[in-house]
Amino acid sequence: MIHIDQKEHTTQNGTKVIVLAPSGRLDITTAWQFRLKLQECISKLSRHVVVNLGQVNFIDSSGLTSLVAGMRDADKVKGSFRICNVHPEAKLVFEVTMMDSVFEIFETEEEALEEGVRAS
Repeated sequence: MIHIDQKEHTTQNGTKVIVLAPSGRLDITTAWQFRLKLQECISKLSRHVVVNLGQVNFIDSSGLTSLVAGMRDADKVKGSFRICNVHPEAKLVFEVTMMDSVFEIFETEEEALEEGVRAS
């Protein structure tokens, strides 16, 4: 089981952004749950998503795959998909797999949300 905090943020221009903050491990046992959560948020709540990885201390290829799938879902509906606050231990995985150049990654949640305001 993975615990995922979810909150809603409305930007100054009225765009609704969903912030998801999973905690623990994002691996083969939990990635599918996270993937479903992303799908549900993008299809039902908002096409703009920020994933805060500050509480994820381990991520494997299935975790990365769930993030890529979320990004694709958001792209399909002309939304945005940003990652922020990547845990130092998980950051290495992004760098080694060169996923840090695939995703929009921000230091803080605030930056990710502000960037969303400018981009939309």
